[in-house]
Amino acid sequence: MRKTVAYILAFMMIWAACAASAEEKAAADPQADLSSGLPEAREIVVNYGAYGEEAEDRNAELFEQMRALNPENADKWERILNIWKGIGSLEIHEDVLPDGLPETDELCLVALGFQLNPDGTMRDELLERLKVLKRCAEKYPGALIACTGGGTAAENENATEAGVMAEWLMANGISRDRILVENQSKTTAQNAMFTLGLLEEHYPQVRQLAIVSSDYHIATGTLLFEAESILRSEDPQQRVRVVSNAAWKAPSGSLSAMFQAGALVELSGDEDMAYEIYYETYDIHELPARE
Repeated sequence: MRKTVAYILAFMMIWAACAASAEEKAAADPQADLSSGLPEAREIVVNYGAYGEEAEDRNAELFEQMRALNPENADKWERILNIWKGIGSLEIHEDVLPDGLPETDELCLVALGFQLNPDGTMRDELLERLKVLKRCAEKYPGALIACTGGGTAAENENATEAGVMAEWLMANGISRDRILVENQSKTTAQNAMFTLGLLEEHYPQVRQLAIVSSDYHIATGTLLFEAESILRSEDPQQRVRVVSNAAWKAPSGSLSAMFQAGALVELSGDEDMAYEIYYETYDIHELPARE
């Protein structure tokens, strides 16, 4: 569907500011940035987020430029874009994971967090996600569980999304030995970066992931964990993969293609540009303050 004129104008204002920021960073360290092809990658994902398939010709040109600079990065970002193009047809499983997943700790259930109340208690949406997670954990008792999310409680600096999730799981019969706590992230992109880093360092047996979240969040979570796995893997055939999901059916909520573009930009390493896009397109709840 063609974007409204107002939306395109807003996007162009964001992109102009972001492009200036990228140029400044490139000037500060031109060899590292330009040889990576990352400015082209960022433009590709922003183009696709704003224009969809209408950006195909321009993005084809950018991929050619990337391949001349860094063929490996070009291949990785092309795989990411192909996953993104197909993410709309992703099958979402409500309430519990489907049958047929690994029965061992080769599988990790990744629970995506949700902003806490100011006092550090859980909002209803996070609690509903945890109920789905508990059913999944009981169905696959050999799987590990990654609780993700940092400190988003405005009035309680000690509370983290992952921490309160882990406490709830243990209080409801899930063994502490199964639970991994990733309590530093503030965004879904950071969920992917920090969780995959934790698994890579301490739990190399994990090869498959199942995303647990609200239904509107599953596609974005899947995209970002797949993308981060591609970016950090030297051998694409051996990388960790997202193989399934389980969702709480939320009464409302959506995440736009431009929000997904911002998250991919964050994975590419440009947090400033990502937050410019987030603040323009975020449509669920308030973003946590940046430190």
